[in-house]
Order: sequence, then structure tokens, then C-alpha cells
Amino acid sequence: MRFSRISTFASVAAISVLALSGCGGGTAGGGETDSSAIITADSVEPQNPLVPTNTSENGGGVVVGSIFSGLIAYDEDGKPQNDLADSIDSDDNQNWTIKIKKDKKFTNGEPVTAQSFVDSWNYGAAVKNAQSGANFFSPIEGYDDVSKEGSEEDKMSGLQVVDDNTFTVKLKSPQSDFNLRLGYSAYVPMPESAFKDMKAFGENPVGYGPYKMAKEGAWQHNTQIDLVKNDDYDGPQKAKNGGVTFKLYQNPDTAYQDLLANNLDVLQQIPTSALGNYKDDLGDRSLDEPYAGNQTIAIPYYLKNWSGEAGKLRRQALSMAIDRDEVIKVILNGTRKPATDMTAPVLEGYKDDVKNSENTKFDKDKAKELWEQAEKIQPYDTSEKFTVAYNADAGGHKKWVDAVTNQIKNNLGIEAEGKSYSTFKEVRTDATSGKLTGAVRSGWLGDYPSLYNFMEPTYTKGANSNDSKYDNPEFEKKLDEGLQAKDKNAANKAFQEADSMLLEDLPAIPLWYQQANMGWSESVSNVKASWNGTPMYFDVEKSS
Repeated sequence: MRFSRISTFASVAAISVLALSGCGGGTAGGGETDSSAIITADSVEPQNPLVPTNTSENGGGVVVGSIFSGLIAYDEDGKPQNDLADSIDSDDNQNWTIKIKKDKKFTNGEPVTAQSFVDSWNYGAAVKNAQSGANFFSPIEGYDDVSKEGSEEDKMSGLQVVDDNTFTVKLKSPQSDFNLRLGYSAYVPMPESAFKDMKAFGENPVGYGPYKMAKEGAWQHNTQIDLVKNDDYDGPQKAKNGGVTFKLYQNPDTAYQDLLANNLDVLQQIPTSALGNYKDDLGDRSLDEPYAGNQTIAIPYYLKNWSGEAGKLRRQALSMAIDRDEVIKVILNGTRKPATDMTAPVLEGYKDDVKNSENTKFDKDKAKELWEQAEKIQPYDTSEKFTVAYNADAGGHKKWVDAVTNQIKNNLGIEAEGKSYSTFKEVRTDATSGKLTGAVRSGWLGDYPSLYNFMEPTYTKGANSNDSKYDNPEFEKKLDEGLQAKDKNAANKAFQEADSMLLEDLPAIPLWYQQANMGWSESVSNVKASWNGTPMYFDVEKSS
């Protein structure tokens, strides 16, 4: 996710992230580092083959983000830097001219050209390719033609190749943060060979980035994914190590024990079970800092009890029945901050007192009152037990899910419990296909540093990560108003108003803002969290 020059509109209209603390590890063991050494890191089995336009979850995202680079990269604080882009220009935020750097090649030797970008974006947008990231291309003119149900069209009219190193983008309307989005993985280029057999490409992807697949078959499913340094990459994220082996864990506690034994170099999130003691265990080999991420519980509108006016009252009651402070203190050892909205505090434009934020405050009596109001409109169908689905293979979610559902049970008098899925892939499959039988652990990790990015992919109609299947045209109209604003203050105001709509309807219940609680072994140094909380693997150094 990724300056000879970025259009001056970036500083005027883009919504950017505020600087984070940027703490990192010191020298590994006080010894010399080996730039050819392979580091090991934890992850989970990706949901889908590793196609950038079809990767929208963290298991695949950390790999895709390591193999592929796009027009821009984001630095540690979320500021954009040119990567493959030489310039990104617009006079009106609607018509863009993009020039890419010359003589860049994919790791299979194919040239990176303007056509590479246009082909990749068209592929991602076309409905016949069923890509989860398709919605990221929705602002481009012609998207509606290629994305409508049953369409065989696969070329958006808003994309035109000028020459090998230049292409133009015409949007349906001005978009205040379009250029800021272009570091997200959906916008990276793929080589011409990818389109001949995308299934095979997803198993052994080829990109232009800090790393490449170690060999064909480097993805050993449910075991590990082996990446090695791409010596030909010369962008802002050039690797300081020889590669990354992602170990795919079924249990986060196992990953933590491997870290303590120095059998794992980088652990991207300390499991819940170790939050009380990891700082004692690891000392200065850990960090704890905020990032652009949140945790929520999404409640699908297709469930019996959670639609209409009664459903809206129940959502508000449920939110007020949760004592976030207690869960954070007792279960999460104070490593989170209670959420009062649907975005994240590190983003420019965030407000902790957005209208309707009172719906996130613990108030047991008010919760019961709202529940009773809902009962008068439509009695609660007790045949549908309230459950919260979560994955058991990462993050240690069981403890907090159990705590939250117990609070709901005790404070509202309804049956509530967690529902465990073995893997993240399985729970995401049910969520995206609309087959959940209850609520689901949800939330968002920023794709690019903008308030808009925390709402559009998760709460607009048809968006792949809209787990609740929320549909509110007035909300989407307000988002569009923010995108078309002439300056960032006006844009932020519109986005805040959209945020307040979500806090009234509560398609998802905000729980807390995330912290990067990361740990590393005695063998590595210079471990840092990026603006969105993922480790900056390319910066990690390992002792010889």
C-alpha cells in the first residue's frame, strides 16, 4: 500500500493520516545484521488465491502487499510516496493523467507499462471476473457498464492508454481522495501472463514489489508461504532482509510460544491470552501503539430480529448493553480504547463526539428501555439465538466475544453466545456470501488513510465487506458529497455526518479502536508498525 511528484490536490483535498509514534526495535542482540537472512512472520491461510483485486483480508493482504507495489506507497505515518508513479496530476479531481516510471519489470521479466495498469483495473472491475475488490473501481467512468449483472463488458470507458508510460483516468465525478487511494493493493498492476490463467497466477503470483515468491509451489497451503527479496525492486520499500517466510498458524497462542522460543521473528498481534504479560516476557522487543483499525460486531439485516424500526431499537439497546471499558480492562489488559464511532482516532477528521455517539455509551437501564420499545413493535423471536461468529486461528477472540455476549445476556435477558469457526477463511466465506446465522466479529483495517475508507467498503450496498448488508441511499449520498467537496474540511464534515448516520442505524456495533501490540524475537531489529498496524516487513533486519 504506497513523491518525484504527486498532484498538489493531495495536500488540498486528500484526507490524510496523522503521524503515529513510530516506535521500533533496536539492534538485534547487539550484533551485525545479514541482509540475506530470511525472517519468519505469522499469518493465517488466505481466504482466496493471491490475486490483488480479489484479496480483501489480512491473511492474503500481507502477502500481496509484499509481492506487489503500485503507483504510490504509504510511509510509516501514512503519507504517500511515489513508487511506480512518476506523476499523478489533475486540475479538477475528475480527469487524471498518470505517468509511470520507465524501464520497470515484473519479476518474470515482463515490462510494467500503462497497459498493465489499465488491464488490471479493468479485470478487477468486470462483474464476470467476480473480484472482491471490484467496488474500488466504482468511481471510474464506465464502471457501471462492466459491473452490472450479466455484463460481458470488460473495458471501462474512463481508462485510456496514451503511451507505454502514460494513461488517463476519467471519473464519474470529482473525487477528493482518489489519488490517495492508489497505494491500495486493488490498484497494483499485474503482468500480461496473469490474464491467460488467473487461477494459476493466484497460486504463484508475479508482481513488482520488495519480494517475490521463492519458487513455484512456495505457497504450502495451511503451512507457510515463502518469499525472497526482489533485487530489481528500487522503490521506497526496498527490503533490508533476504525474504519473509509467513508461517500459517491455526492457533495464535502457538505463534506466541514460537516467538518466546525465538522460532518466530515477528508476531503481528499479541494474542488476547498474553496481553497481560507480553511486556514482561519480551521487554523492549514489543510495541503498543494506536493504528488505523477498529473492532465491531456486524449484525446482518437478513436476520429475523434485526431489521425495521424494532431492529434499529434493538441494535441501539445491544450497543448500550456492552460495557466496553470493563472488557478492555479485564480481558484486553487496557490495550484498546473504547470506540465512539465507525472510523479511527489516528485519521485526520476524526471526532470523538460525532452526533449519535451516545449510542456507544454503556447504559444498562437505557438499553432495557429501548429493548422494551422494540418488543411493543415486534416481539423478539427467541427461536433465533443471538450469536457472534469469530475465527479461532488468529487474535485470540474467544475471550472477548464470551465477555461481550455474557454482558448482552445479563443486561438484556436474551440468550447470547459466541460461535467459533476454525479459520478466518471460513468465517469470511459465510459473511461475504450472506450465510451467517447470527452476528459476526468484524471491523476494519485501513486500506488507505481516509475516513471514507472506513465507511464505503463496509457499509455501502454491494460492497464485499458489508457484512451486515446495510443499504441506505441517504448515507451513500452523504459519502458522495464528501468526495466531491472542494477542500478537506468540507469533505471531513460530510464524512462525519455519514458517520453519525451509521451510529444511529448501527449496522455494526462499534467496540474499540485497535492497538498494534507487536512482538519480535532476539534475532531481529528495526521492527515497526505501519500506519495501519501491519509490520513493515521490508524494514526488519536480522542478525547474522
